[in-house]
Parts: sequence; structure tokens; C-alpha cells
Amino acid sequence: MEASLQTDLRYLKGVGEKRASLYAKLGLFTLEDLLRHYPRNYIDHSAPFPISAAPFGENCAVRARVVSKSGEQRIRKGLSLFKVLVTDGSADLYLTFFNARYTVSALKTEEEYLFYGRMGGKFTRREMASPLVISPEGEEAFSPVYPLTEGLTSRSVGANIRQALSLLEGRIPETLPPALRERFGLCGLEEALRCVHLPPSAGALEQARRRLIFEELFVLALALTRLKQHSGQTTGAPMRPAELSGFERLLPFSLTGAQRRAIGECFADLAGPRPMNRLVQGDVGSGKTMVAAAAVWFAAQNGYQSALMVPTEILAEQHFSTLSRLFEGSGLKVALLTGSVRAAQRELLLRELRQGDISLLIGTHALIQSGVDFHRLGLVVTDEQHRFGVSQRTALSQKGEAPHVLVLSATPIPRTLAFIIYGDLDISVIDELPAGRKSIKTYLIDPPKRQRACGFIRKYLDEGYQAYIVCPLVEQGEETAPGLLAAQEYAEQLSAREFAGYRVGLLHGRMKGAEKDSVMARFASGEIQLLVATTVIEVGVDVPNAVVMMIENAERFGLSQLHQLRGRVGRGEAQSHCILVSETPSPRLRAICRTNDGFAIAEEDLKLRGPGDFFGTRQHGLPRLKIADMAGDMELVRTTQDAAAWLLREDPELSAPENRALGGQVLQMLQKVTTG
Repeated sequence: MEASLQTDLRYLKGVGEKRASLYAKLGLFTLEDLLRHYPRNYIDHSAPFPISAAPFGENCAVRARVVSKSGEQRIRKGLSLFKVLVTDGSADLYLTFFNARYTVSALKTEEEYLFYGRMGGKFTRREMASPLVISPEGEEAFSPVYPLTEGLTSRSVGANIRQALSLLEGRIPETLPPALRERFGLCGLEEALRCVHLPPSAGALEQARRRLIFEELFVLALALTRLKQHSGQTTGAPMRPAELSGFERLLPFSLTGAQRRAIGECFADLAGPRPMNRLVQGDVGSGKTMVAAAAVWFAAQNGYQSALMVPTEILAEQHFSTLSRLFEGSGLKVALLTGSVRAAQRELLLRELRQGDISLLIGTHALIQSGVDFHRLGLVVTDEQHRFGVSQRTALSQKGEAPHVLVLSATPIPRTLAFIIYGDLDISVIDELPAGRKSIKTYLIDPPKRQRACGFIRKYLDEGYQAYIVCPLVEQGEETAPGLLAAQEYAEQLSAREFAGYRVGLLHGRMKGAEKDSVMARFASGEIQLLVATTVIEVGVDVPNAVVMMIENAERFGLSQLHQLRGRVGRGEAQSHCILVSETPSPRLRAICRTNDGFAIAEEDLKLRGPGDFFGTRQHGLPRLKIADMAGDMELVRTTQDAAAWLLREDPELSAPENRALGGQVLQMLQKVTTG
């Protein structure tokens, strides 16, 4: 049997059941999967740094000779440590390895190796933790560094990839049509795959990466454009226009100009022939909920029900409280459905929903469960979109006949990025905060000033206010980097020392949903004075009494994430404060101290760190990109959008012979997008 891209990985020599199961953990099953498993980095062997000149805090390669190795030191159950001293003649370097008996035993004293990792320590004592070790024999110009799982090494993955490339030589079909490759100056697929894994030179690697990045962004742009085109069916909830003044009479305040603009765009969509599919994005506190409320009111004027889905019970309860008060006396009935609703109450609620007595149903994922049936669903609203994938939005929409969809996001996203992330949605931006809202004062301090900061927090707690302290880890041992604070241990320490006598609570993502909701409810009621938490509070309840936040190891977070966290305070009338604690006070951290403008921060974050910080590990329900970086490759993002529009004008169904392979890739991408 001749090998093809779809051949099982077990066809390769050396890949038995055990290694195949390790590859399966990475989502790799076929030769194509393996060849599309791109290096996350490369080590350039041509110019290793002298130890004495290696830049602090950066990943770099040094060539050094092993001087001595220590025996195994057991730190605790499941964690052992090894120390190795190496030198290059100009300086010594102290290496620390964790749970790496095999790696350390393979090192031979007086032998020379290439060590790659983050240079740390001090000027007088240079250190590197858990470096990658490369033997000098058989070095190539670049060593690829692959995403791995325990039991696999970059060397073993590279050997399997070389074997796959050899087996498939001359048999890797091209996916991009010749006219497109010529138009945009792209090399062939087989050449690109070979060069990205075995780069003969920096120039060849750049050409290969450009081709593969172009292809990935191009397929995504085609898929999202097709999704938008095919979502253009006639709405099952046709509506007549209504005057905004009717809604404004319900409000105890005036709308901002940006809110009026967003509401106007929603009203135009709702009265149009196709279902609304709109994203309203705006900064924390910009008033997105009122835009959603206006759309709910508009739907009700036309006899339609609305559903509002949010990620947590406490947030659902908050929206229920706000919108019940807003619509009181208007004839709109608002109801709440979460996992905590008791059976008898739930049965009554579902009956009223089927009869059409409920105008707006607010809830969590409970809304998409079977048995939740609407009489006449016309509008679906999802809040905090980065917690919901496209599939969940679709599941809720299927409760009606092609209802209108409104998505709210408190993550400001630069317009250059928004099309890729929300390719199937039209976009409204609220770039104006309500009058009278105070800016949050933000400070950057180093760890020695932590005690003063704790005193500052105690002063506010003594005045009856509340505060947050945010940590990057849940518990110690998740990462080996020194100096990282973990919420569990830190909460215990603070309760016993700095905040002894105060009511300290703990919140993190590993808690069960009910436990998290209970902690947030106790914080919202004032029972907890100081909440020690991880980033789980990014999407949290509105606690106007919380006026101080301290974020530990602030350098570990992206600017947009820091801004989201900071937005948990400043919800009331009192002046609020955010304290960033970091041993490395970088320009990017100083940037967030200068402005409260989420869109300006998002632009800065995009330049500095890329889009991962906006979306965490998943990009708003879209499939994870394998090689493209939408920040670094922004020029190609725009180019591929233009290229997708051009090709779909030429061949809307991608049915031409030269476009069929591409059409297959687009279908696969559409399947990933719509299944979340």
C-alpha cells in the first residue's frame, strides 16, 4: 500500500500503539495531521550566545560543557529536582531540571551541548530552568521545537516527520489554485511543508511560513464569508419599525450617543428581511445591556419573545434584577431559568414560556436544554461571547425559526481583528462611557511595596468597602517558574497574616459551578470582604462596593486581560484603584497605567502580544489556528480577506476543478466553526 496524507500514523516505523496514543493526545492521527503539526519555535544553531552575554529574561541558546551534575533531590511527592553546572569558558551557568532523570543521566561530563531556555538569575550567577538539550552531533541550521505531550520529544517528532516527508515525496496534492499562488507569490504546498520542518535557511523558512499562514487565514476567511452568505435566509421573525422614544421613556437616565447608534443599527436589522446577526462590543461599563434591553423591547412590541444567555448563574441573576426593574409596568414579563430553579417552579415557568406569557427569559446553558420551548422566539441574546462558542449560539437559535441574534462582548477588539474573530456577525462598537463614570486609578509597584499595598487595601476594608486580589495560578506546582503566587496558598497566608481578622474568600476555576456561584454571592452580599481569585472573575458579577484590586505577577497577563480584570472595580460611585505587582515593570505594564480606554489597550496588546490575550485558549468558538498569528500576520489577514472576496466572486461555490481541494478544506473549517 502506498502512503497518502490520510494514512494512519501507525504506518510509520517506530510508531506503535503507545506512541500513536501520545500523538492522539495532540489530535494527530494521520500523516497529514503530523505534517500540519508545525514547530512552535526554532533554535538557531549558527549564533549561540556566550553565557556572559546572553540576554536576561529571554529565550536563547548557549553552547557549554558539562562540569558537574548533582544527584536527585526530592522536593515533594511527584516532584524531583536535578542541578547541573555547565561552562563555556567565559562564565558558568547553573541549570535546574524538574522530573528529568533521563535527560540529566544522558548528559556526559566534559561533553559539549547546546542548551536552549530562558536566561535567568543575576549578573553574578546565571541560571536556566528546564532548558532544551541538543546534542552537537548532526546539528542542522535550525532545530524545530514542537508542541509536545509527556512521552514525546521534539527529536522523536522530527524523526517521524522526516520519515513522512520521505514516504510522501511527490505525492502531496496542492490545495491552492495556480492562479492564486502566482497572484500572491506563494510556493507550493510540498515545498512549504518540507521547509517549515527542515529549513535549509532563514529565507526558505520565511517563504514556507508565509505560504502556510496565507493558506490557513485564507481558508478561515473563505469559511466565515460563506457562513455569512448562507446565514442570509429570510427571517422567521419579521418585525415592524418602532420609535426609540417608547423605550427611552422606561429609562431613568439618558442614553449615550454610542448607545443610540448601536440601538439604531439593531432596530434597522430587526425590521429587515434577514435575521439580525450582530455583535455589540464595548468596554466594561459602556452600557451594552441597555442596547440588548432596547432590542428585547423592540421584539416585544412586535409580539416576539427574547432569550438572554449568560455564562454564570450569578450574572443571570444580576441581569434578571436589572431588567425586571427596567421593564416593571411596561407589560413585559421577565423570568429567570438556571440550574438552581426548583422543579415545581421550573415546570410553571416552562408552561408560561410555551404559552407566550414570558417576554424575556434570562438564563445560563439551561436555556438550550430540551424541554425549554418558546411560544414565539424572535430574538436570541448571548452575553460575554468569549465564553460561548458558535455551536451554543446556534443551539439557542434553533429554539425559534431563524430568530434574530445579538451578541454582547466586553472585550474591546481592534477592527482589524474583528472580522476574523466575528466573521459571521455584523459589528456595532460602543466607544463612549456614560457620563459621570470615574476612571480607575492604576499603579505599578514591585514586590517590596506589597506590604504598603496591603495596608492601603485594609484602609478601604475598614471603611466598609471590598477588594480583590488576583493570582496567576490556582495552586503551587502548576508551573516551576519561581515567584509565581497561587490563589489557594496565598489566600491561606493572607487570612493568617496580612488580613487576619478580615473575612477572606477564595475563588478559582477548578471549583464546581455551584461553589463558585456561592462564593460570588457571598462577596456580592458583603459577607466576604476580600476575594482572592484567579482570572475566573473576568466574567463576574457587578459588585459596586468593590473598589480596590491588586493583581499579582501582572507580567503574566496580557494588557486586554488586565483591563478586563480591572473592570471588576469602578462599578460604583467611589473612586476605585488597581494595583499591579510585578518584578519586571515593563513598558507594556506602564501603558495600562496611562489609560482606561479598552480599545487603545487592545491595539497596544495586539502589537505587543498578539490575539491570544483577548481570547485565552479558544478564540471565541473558532478553531485554534495552527501557524498563523493574527497580530504578527496582520498584513496577511487583510490580504487573505481580499483574496477570499476575489475568489468567491470568480467561483462562488468553489466548484471549478482547480478550487475543489480548497472547497474541501473550507467545508472542514466550516464544520469546526459551527460545532464550536
